[in-house]
Amino acid sequence: MTDTRAIIIDTDPGQDDAIALLLALASPELDVLGVTAVAGNVPLSLTERNARKICELAGKPQTRVFAGAERPLMRTLVTAEYVHGKTGLDGPGLPEPTMPLESQFGPDFIIDTVRAHPAGHVTLCPLGPLTNIALALIKAPDIAPKIREIVLMGGGFFEGGNVTPTAEFNIYVDPEAAHTVFTSGVPIVVAPLDVTHKALTTQARIDALRAKKTPVCDAAAKLIDFFERFDEDKYGTDGGPLHDPCVIAYLLRPDLFTGRDCHVAIETGSPLTLGMTVIDWWGVTGEPANAHVLGDIDAAGFFDLITERLATL
Repeated sequence: MTDTRAIIIDTDPGQDDAIALLLALASPELDVLGVTAVAGNVPLSLTERNARKICELAGKPQTRVFAGAERPLMRTLVTAEYVHGKTGLDGPGLPEPTMPLESQFGPDFIIDTVRAHPAGHVTLCPLGPLTNIALALIKAPDIAPKIREIVLMGGGFFEGGNVTPTAEFNIYVDPEAAHTVFTSGVPIVVAPLDVTHKALTTQARIDALRAKKTPVCDAAAKLIDFFERFDEDKYGTDGGPLHDPCVIAYLLRPDLFTGRDCHVAIETGSPLTLGMTVIDWWGVTGEPANAHVLGDIDAAGFFDLITERLATL
C-alpha cells in the first residue's frame, strides 16, 4: 500500500493502549516509525516493558521502542494501578519481552524523526499523559510547524472527568504538558471521554474477538476482560469504555467519528478543577479553535474494525 501515514505512538500501556498498539501494528495504512513510552497508568519501567510486550505479541519485534519521561513536567506522578493492575497489563500474563529497548530518550527521538522528514509527514499519537510531546516541543519548537497533526486521547466536556469530577486521567497527570501541547499551534484532534464512553466493550464484542481463535485476539479479549471490570463497577454499564484505540481508529476510519472545531484550554492552577479541559463546544468565548474535538462514534463499526484487524496478526 503506497498511501501510508507515518506515525509515532506515545503511550503508557495500559490495556486499552495495548489494543491501540495492536490495531496500529495490524494496519498497513500506518507506518509506525516508533513507540515512545511515558509514565502514566504505571511507572515508566513498566510502560516501556509493556510496549515491547505488545510489539512482540503482534509479531513486530522490529518496532523501535523508546523510554521517555519518568515523571510529569512539574508534578509528582499519579498512576492508575487500581484500574490496570500492578503490571499495567494484567489479564493475559504476557511473557517478558526479548526485543531491545532503544537507547535514545523518547522526546529526542520525536525531535529527530520530525526533523528528518518533510513538513507534514509525521503524525504524533499520544495515548497517555502528554509529557513526552511537551518536552519535544519545549526543547525543539522548530518541529511544531513540521508536525502533520497530533491525534490524542484525553479530556472531556459533557462527560466531565474520570479521575476527578472535572479532569480526565491523561490530562490530569500532567496538565502543564497538556497546556504546552494545546498552545503549540500544531493541528490537534482530541478523542475525549465523550467519545470513548460510547465505545463500550460489551460481552458480545469481546466474544466476537475471542471467536477469531488467534493468540492475539485471545490475549486482547483477556486484556479487555480485566480492564472493563473497573469501569463496569464504576459506571454500571455492560462493558467499559475502550479509550485509546479511538486515536488509531480515527486515523484509519475518520468516517466513524463526528466532531467540531473548538477552542480547548487546560486548567493548571485551580486545585478544584486541575487538569480540566475547558472545551468551548458552543463557541461562547470567541477564542479561535485550536483542536478538532470528537463528539460521537459509530461504536459497532469501531469494534468491527478492531476485530477484523487484530485477527490478521
